Amino acid sequence: MRSLIESTFVTLDGVVSDPHVWGSPYWDDEHAAYGARLDDRADALLLGRETFEGFAEVWPSMAGDPGADAMNARPKHVASRTGGDFSGWNGAWLGEDTAAGVRALKAAEGGDLLKFGTGELDATLIGEGLLDELHLWLFPCVAGAGDRLLDGVLPGTDGATHLTVSDRVPFASGITVLVLTPRA
Repeated sequence: MRSLIESTFVTLDGVVSDPHVWGSPYWDDEHAAYGARLDDRADALLLGRETFEGFAEVWPSMAGDPGADAMNARPKHVASRTGGDFSGWNGAWLGEDTAAGVRALKAAEGGDLLKFGTGELDATLIGEGLLDELHLWLFPCVAGAGDRLLDGVLPGTDGATHLTVSDRVPFASGITVLVLTPRA
């Protein structure tokens, strides 16, 4: 069974939007190597519609870079309430029942599924117990405003969604990756 791994950048004040604005001063070889290790584990991506559309505007223009070539070639499974044609960047719609689509992907043969971007899709993934690992890249900066981490995720029966910190990876740049897994 494949694992579903999410990789998300977040500021100290919980902002996840526009990481290219506040995150780029911290991006270095150590950051790239960790990201490459996550990429190497996966043979397909799971993306929400907005993340898919944003990535599809940028990644194809970076052809020739080994990381970009791998990103462009990898199959992309897109969650969208409204459907759509995502084939222009090697994508396919998951269908009307996102949870069922993700369960089918996880049951199929292959490498891990890698998810980028935090948004509405996380409410489904966490609520349905489908997310296996959350690699939360905590950046030592404050954005002040923007979309917040895991907005809309429904709490568990006790009013919270509990996770276990299974690893901490500090980088010289100041980024710390927290690897979180569902608490049993």
